[in-house]
Amino acid sequence: MADKYQTREERRKAIQQQSKSKKAPKKAKGSLFKKVILVVFILGLIGFTTGVGLFAYYVSKAPSLDEESLNIISSTTFLDMEGQEIQRWGAENRIYVEYNEIPQVMIDAIIATEDARFFEHNGIDPIRLGGAVIANFTDGFGSQGASTITQQVVKNFFLSSDKTLERKAQEAWISIQLEQKYSKEQIFEMYANKIYMGGSIYGLGTAAEYYYGKDISELELHEAAQLAGMPQSPNNYEPFKNPEKAMDRRNIVLSLMKEQGMVTEETFNQAKEIPIDETLSKNPEIVESDKPNYNAFIDAVIDEIERKTDLDVATDGLTIYTTLDTNAQNYVNKVLDTNEVINYENYLRSGDNATIVPDKLQAGITVLDTTSGAVRAIGGGRNQEGERLLNRATEIERQNGSAIKPLLDYAPAIEELKWSTYEQIVDEPYNYEGTDIPVNNYDGRFKGQMSIRYALQDSRNVPAVKTLETVGKGTAKEFVKKLGLDFGEDLPSAAAIGGVKGEDPMSMAGAYAAFGNGGIYNEPYTVVRVELADGTSIDLRPEPVIAMKDYTAYMITDMLKDVINYGTGTSAAVSGVPLAGKSGTTNYSSDEKSNYGIPSGAAPDSWFVGYSTNYTASIWVGFDERKNYLTKDDQGISKQMFKYIMTYLSERTATSDFEKPGSVVESPVEIGSNPAALPSDFTPENQITYELFVKGTEPKKVSEQFDKLEAPAGFSAEYVPDNLAIQLNWSYPDDVDGVQFVLSGASGNNTPTELATTDKLQATIENAIPGQTYQFTLKAIRDDEESETVTVSIDIPELEEPEDSLVDEILPPVEEEPENENGDDEGNENDNDDENDNGDENNDDEESEDNEEPEDGEDQPASSDAVREDD
Repeated sequence: MADKYQTREERRKAIQQQSKSKKAPKKAKGSLFKKVILVVFILGLIGFTTGVGLFAYYVSKAPSLDEESLNIISSTTFLDMEGQEIQRWGAENRIYVEYNEIPQVMIDAIIATEDARFFEHNGIDPIRLGGAVIANFTDGFGSQGASTITQQVVKNFFLSSDKTLERKAQEAWISIQLEQKYSKEQIFEMYANKIYMGGSIYGLGTAAEYYYGKDISELELHEAAQLAGMPQSPNNYEPFKNPEKAMDRRNIVLSLMKEQGMVTEETFNQAKEIPIDETLSKNPEIVESDKPNYNAFIDAVIDEIERKTDLDVATDGLTIYTTLDTNAQNYVNKVLDTNEVINYENYLRSGDNATIVPDKLQAGITVLDTTSGAVRAIGGGRNQEGERLLNRATEIERQNGSAIKPLLDYAPAIEELKWSTYEQIVDEPYNYEGTDIPVNNYDGRFKGQMSIRYALQDSRNVPAVKTLETVGKGTAKEFVKKLGLDFGEDLPSAAAIGGVKGEDPMSMAGAYAAFGNGGIYNEPYTVVRVELADGTSIDLRPEPVIAMKDYTAYMITDMLKDVINYGTGTSAAVSGVPLAGKSGTTNYSSDEKSNYGIPSGAAPDSWFVGYSTNYTASIWVGFDERKNYLTKDDQGISKQMFKYIMTYLSERTATSDFEKPGSVVESPVEIGSNPAALPSDFTPENQITYELFVKGTEPKKVSEQFDKLEAPAGFSAEYVPDNLAIQLNWSYPDDVDGVQFVLSGASGNNTPTELATTDKLQATIENAIPGQTYQFTLKAIRDDEESETVTVSIDIPELEEPEDSLVDEILPPVEEEPENENGDDEGNENDNDDENDNGDENNDDEESEDNEEPEDGEDQPASSDAVREDD
């Protein structure tokens, strides 16, 4: 054994020593706890020191607080694609109000919403800050703001809108300084005149005038609450454009005012029941500019900057470089707002709705660069006056009918299944998958087997639904996602023909442009870059995305060219300009037709989306209220708009045709073949079409549909002298059905004539003329097919004259009778007999003349009357 003890005492001491060793870890545990506390303290001290140092560093970089900065109203400048100024925000459209001009109800509404302890803190609210810190830890930095009114003033006048630690540190430091230098009333006045209130509206005084048409001192409780709720998200809570959101926000402000004892329960209940539009201005006006109306485009610019950055267009003093083509925009405005291009008075209706089209008809238009996605013009609506109104080019969600077919149906089929443009599909009675609901075509007819090219050209619904169901809804949904279209989780079969959530014209323009750009998708954008006040530049152009194969893009484009050239979009064509595009209309439900009195053929929406190699235009036409409908004539307005806009744009630049990629081959196809087959040498020209195939999938097999029929064999002619007839015989294979034979003939040098068409293998020509030569031709036929012609000729021999000796043997000589000398009567009888004999002889002579052979050169044609078909 390794351990040996000589005595019990030694063993006891050893055990005691082991016990002491086992107790040692407890002593170490206490020591470790003290070390952890010490480390935490040291780290905390280091963190605090570092934080203080970092705070001091950030503060050292903060701008100085000076009165001049507070008096400067920063402005944001918008530039077009050429770098020319098109609009300036911030230095105009402002009604300045002093603190004593602001009613208490307005002050209370702001305080309750933005900074409940404004009159108590020194610029920083620790309680509000603590709540924000907790939210930022749980939901991420920047998720909840802790800014007081003072801090908002500092941000609006001195800093950017970036949610960074540096900016927040500087904001807190300057806020404390501001509180020391200015009174609460002065700070509130700064806030009230600087705050952004949507559109190009700044300050509460301007907002009161714009939204309610009254001086700020005249505001009622519900109006003040509405205005107080807007600064958090001015354009989302803009009451003209988003009345439902605005009302919800207003009622939240009223609730906050009630909680803080600023209004009674009764007053609160009365105010929240007032409709949001009850006292809104009927004709909102801002300071007018003599510049053209680019409001809809600027509206899209602001939305894009807010979506992509934390910048505040209203207060950050930005220079925004946009994609606007002012010439294109001015023409779009002309199309929408005047009768110079489209005379809307032509669409007047009789009866109670006489002025419904000229007055209420609306449209949304997006024009963009096909290759880059840069938006060149936006039409937000007809006869729009004011800013930040409903932008129908970017903010509506209207179903687009058949305009979805190239995107959701046929493009995925070509992409994933490598269908050709000739792919055959049957237009027939058909139900949506898994239902007994029939799919209807616009004309109520079914046209049978057809190519997908024709199905798209004629906008057939059944083939579209079949295509979507064949390619798979999941596959189709993922395909259009790459084109900026998201239809959610469930995609019904009716989506194939537009029965899915709506889209806006800008989204549709972006998706279609990818077809014209070789399959490369560019998210539509209105801003190239933004330059901040300090000279920093931010590039906002999106990255291109390969959304589909180039063969898919080109083949769909080629099909859509046929839609414009030959199909449902012919009225959108522009002479000499290669264009591709698709129309779309939507339907009313049975209930809507009944409730609104909608006539047959009327539609709530009309679309046309199309493109050239230079420009893409997407156009929606309809009414804001579905109870107003588009007649058949009205539904053509979208095509007219497209035609005129593309005509104008194409006059300014040459338009090349779409270039076929190497992945696509064009091949002749025999019409009706399925699968596609090459035409044979015998296929009629009118049965040949030319279609596009993904390289490697083009047809290799030659059709036999129109191959030459086999010619008759053994065609022979035999003379039958006993009957003066010609017997014709031939043979033909027994396994060929439906064949007939065309027999033609002539004698001598005469032109052949058709003698008979028969399904027999022989024929007899009667009354053959001795001494003549006969030529006969024969061919087999079946429907539109015919065989090579076979020929045969035959010489008919002359009739031989009988010899006299032979005649004597056959006919003995006639003995003459003696004359009768006994009387005149017998003599007279004999004379009569002679006359009869003579008469017979004369008849015989005449008959022989009729049967005389023709003289040389007088050939006689065979007659169809002489043909006898023999079994």
